[in-house]
Amino acid sequence: MSSEIYISNIDREKIMKLIDKMPLDDQTVYKSVTKLKRELGRAKIVDPKDMPHDVVTMNSQALLRLNDEDVEVSLVYPEDTNLNEMKVSVFSPIGTAILGYREGSTIEWEVPSGTSTIIIKKILYQPEAAGEYHL
Repeated sequence: MSSEIYISNIDREKIMKLIDKMPLDDQTVYKSVTKLKRELGRAKIVDPKDMPHDVVTMNSQALLRLNDEDVEVSLVYPEDTNLNEMKVSVFSPIGTAILGYREGSTIEWEVPSGTSTIIIKKILYQPEAAGEYHL
């Protein structure tokens, strides 16, 4: 996972505030937060207006190839998670895995059932590309 990833300064700030409020006494939560913090630490931080339009950002919708199946997902904050609508939290394994990656990226990521291969086939919607910088 050496590919460069991008995150807006606004998204990074919101995520860090959520992390600061999370109780880390649960091992699963701790692992999830640790991975997300690692990703945030290596991300290129950009102003939302300078975000490349082919990057998965918060509140983006993307078409993924996940273990040989195409799925459309929205990357959301925890309070907006709805798996029936394929709204995945940035704190979930898939959410953390895709945050900041560009269309066309292939990601190998550890999930509870093992390692998954995730291909970001297409960005269907990105708030920054739509001029919506504060979602």
